[in-house]
Amino acid sequence: MPKSNLIYLTEQLNDLGTAKRDNRQRVANIVLNNHDLFKDLVTITFDVDNKTSIKASWILEWICTHHHLNWILPHLDTFTTKIYNLKFDSAIRPCAKICEHLATAYYSKKENDVQKTLTIKHIDNIVEVGFDWLIKPQKIAVRAYTMNTLYFFGLEKDWIHPELKHIIETKIIHESKGCKARGKHILTLIEKHRKTTL
Repeated sequence: MPKSNLIYLTEQLNDLGTAKRDNRQRVANIVLNNHDLFKDLVTITFDVDNKTSIKASWILEWICTHHHLNWILPHLDTFTTKIYNLKFDSAIRPCAKICEHLATAYYSKKENDVQKTLTIKHIDNIVEVGFDWLIKPQKIAVRAYTMNTLYFFGLEKDWIHPELKHIIETKIIHESKGCKARGKHILTLIEKHRKTTL
């Protein structure tokens, strides 16, 4: 094994190449075969001034999406407090997707470890950064993942849906076609939920 997991993983990320599926799976396999590297992957993801953090976030999201969402659970304190510091668009998108996965799992009817691990503080951090991402200029994917995330967390926190509705109606639906379509879909879900709680 090289002198340090962090250095080794950084080298692998720098050699990753483009974001194509094969490349991401190749580097993900290195982490999947050595669970100890996952902590280093989280560390590099939040080294926000370093462009390698972009590639680290791709692999982090790839593992959470295609392999083990539960691997992020021991790192939720770090993940939910540091996502606010992300600078590069290409790192925000994968982290926004992880937030969506966490929200989806949290509200799943099937019992899972996310429900046992995600705290109110974690949720508050995700909600705060989510609104920030919707207010500031972001790519469509970030907006789409974030609207879903906030919709889910708004099922319990009463104030979220009215705020989300306001942002969608005053801002999101005036953006691209994709944003408009997703925004309208979320507005329909919010309205449906409102009727069931009357």
